[in-house]
Amino acid sequence: MEIRKNENFEKVMEQYEPMISAIIRKLHIYRDFDNFRQTGRFALYQAWTRFDETKGHFTPFAYRSIYGAMLDDLKKESRFSEVNTSVETETLENLTQNDFAEDPNSELHEILTALPTNERELLIKLYVENKTQAECATHFGISISGVKKRREKLLKKLKDQLTAKRNVVI
Repeated sequence: MEIRKNENFEKVMEQYEPMISAIIRKLHIYRDFDNFRQTGRFALYQAWTRFDETKGHFTPFAYRSIYGAMLDDLKKESRFSEVNTSVETETLENLTQNDFAEDPNSELHEILTALPTNERELLIKLYVENKTQAECATHFGISISGVKKRREKLLKKLKDQLTAKRNVVI
């Protein structure tokens, strides 16, 4: 898979598309494939335009360029998600500000009390005690990404249950 400067970029991209897919798999990217694939293509184009044939082979240079660009995007995405909260999180925070324990007839009280203890404890740590995901990871003995996954699943579960309850009532 060596490259010659006189090659058309479309041919190069076609040739290196499997490498982009392999890097996506290696980095365990499980969503936004199209965005990361586009990042990989752009990094490949930048590598193709910057490559100096006198300094070695193109394939390792392209691999490092694509891998680095995707890592940068993953880091940006991670920082963004740490700083910004989702609508579901804001909704949950607003709901928890209304003390559901005082109104045992509320939909939220019913749903939250039916949660398994570990899920309820995670909610309390994150939204009542304002613990960080890293602190929760230490408390539960799991990784930060494990906390993130549990939090996302839990928020989706709560949203689905609240939506279902409202649809039944209406």
